[in-house]
Amino acid sequence: MKKAFPLLALLTAALLGYALYQALVVAPREQTMGDVQRIFYYHVPSAWTAFLLFFINFLASVQFLVRPNEKLDRIAGWVAIAVGAICCVADFAIRDLPSGMHHGSIATTGLAVTALYFAIRKLFSEPGVDILALVTAEVGVVFCTVVLVTGPLWARPVWGIWWTWDIRLTSTLVLWLIYVSYLLLRRFSTSGETPVLAAALAVFGALDVPLVYFSIWFFRTQHPQPVIGGGGAIDPRMLRVLMINWLAFLCFAFLVCWSRYRLERVQRDVEETQALEALLEPRSAVQ
Repeated sequence: MKKAFPLLALLTAALLGYALYQALVVAPREQTMGDVQRIFYYHVPSAWTAFLLFFINFLASVQFLVRPNEKLDRIAGWVAIAVGAICCVADFAIRDLPSGMHHGSIATTGLAVTALYFAIRKLFSEPGVDILALVTAEVGVVFCTVVLVTGPLWARPVWGIWWTWDIRLTSTLVLWLIYVSYLLLRRFSTSGETPVLAAALAVFGALDVPLVYFSIWFFRTQHPQPVIGGGGAIDPRMLRVLMINWLAFLCFAFLVCWSRYRLERVQRDVEETQALEALLEPRSAVQ
């Protein structure tokens, strides 16, 4: 896997460069907003990537909390299976879906949640899921920061204001603050219960993600309606560029998470070795 890292880094750099070219040159100019609309190709993929990372953080945190208890671990697994099954049934049972949702989307989401849960369960040990939760929170906060920076830069020339306490904007800021608090807790708390408390905070923080995502469907907001789905329309060329940029951001996020995960594992191994040596030194001195 270490040999694949440089290759993945080169491919990601090439993809990011290609995505930049697509966003600034190939994508058509929006008639109403003009070139400022090109922030869209960074604002939206950053938000989607942050949501995905926060969701992985949620699943990893849940597993960190339940794995020490075999019964809870088994129950959590069945709940993950039930989520996928319920979503599939609901997709076929509900005839009139909310605007912006299509048949198949609910089932696909539910099955993806189940698959991701068990993939994490299989690939990561108990200490591994704790590291995964920390890493995805760190990278997720970076992408959420990009969202909060590019949003006002886009809003100023379009709305005439930098910020408004809109439900979408406010809930996104709250989401960012929750995960910044999570990282501060992980960084500065020295209690042995810190990972457990942080995992509980992450589970709580994940509840804000659906609110951010669905807020523009169920509330009147300054933020525009979604252009993908029933809330609006998007030029196919713009959609293609948007997906290319999202793929580039996903690859970059994976690359950073992978690097940060390896670094955190090494750091924890070093700390464990130092702690063990510190315990053995007094005995050696006595002998």
